[in-house]
Parts: sequence; C-alpha cells; structure tokens
Amino acid sequence: MTPHQIELVQDSFVHVVPLSEETAAAFYERLFQIAPGVRRMFADDLTEQGRKLMLTLTVIVDGLDRIDQLLPIARELAVRHVRYGAREAHYDAVGMALLDTLKVGLGPRWTEELAAAWGAAYQLLAGAMIEAARKAA
Repeated sequence: MTPHQIELVQDSFVHVVPLSEETAAAFYERLFQIAPGVRRMFADDLTEQGRKLMLTLTVIVDGLDRIDQLLPIARELAVRHVRYGAREAHYDAVGMALLDTLKVGLGPRWTEELAAAWGAAYQLLAGAMIEAARKAA
C-alpha cells in the first residue's frame, strides 16, 4: 500500500465509526447473502460479534502505517479463525462483503480510488492471514 492509500482508508474510516452498529449489521447481512454457509459459524445475536468486527477494523485501519506491527496481529487472528471453521475461500466473501458495505455506507465519498485503497488494504491483510491459516491447518 502507498502512503496515499493508507491516508485514504484512514480518512474514510472516520465516517464509518459513528455508524459502527449499522455498518456491522450491514456487513453481516451482506456476508450471509454472498456466503450463506458461513452463517452457522456465528451466534444468532450478532451484536457482540459486530462490536468485535468494528474494534478489529479500527485496530487495522489505525495500524496501516505500522504494517510491521499489524501483520503479526492479523496472523494471530487468522489462526483463531481456523479454529472457528474459517476456510481460505471465505476470505473472498469477507472482502467482497466489506467493500460492498463500505461502498453503501460511504455513499458519494466512495470513489474508484478509495475502492482501490480499501481493496489493497484488505488484500494485504488477507494474504498474511491466509498464509498463517495454511501454516496452522
């Protein structure tokens, strides 16, 4: 990721944080549309899961300019997710759900450049997580 892409992601996330509950709910709704089979991996009440999602996103977005510190956290998260039943194929669905949710939530702020920046951030982290998951499996 370029410094400009990091700045774009961090600046846009400021507009997401005030709508954390709505964003998390929209994310899971979209994820379950894309990959209905993953629904069974989650509790019926997604409130706490949504809080964890938004906290994780906050840590990730804040840490993008310190990627050397962020990647070990992402790898640990991936190993935990393996125990929950996460598979490599789920990463594409999660990425698509995240980008779709951000696009809707950010409305006119969402541009091709911002989409590319968020996509780069997701691919960077997903790549590290997939690698760690493979080693853990």
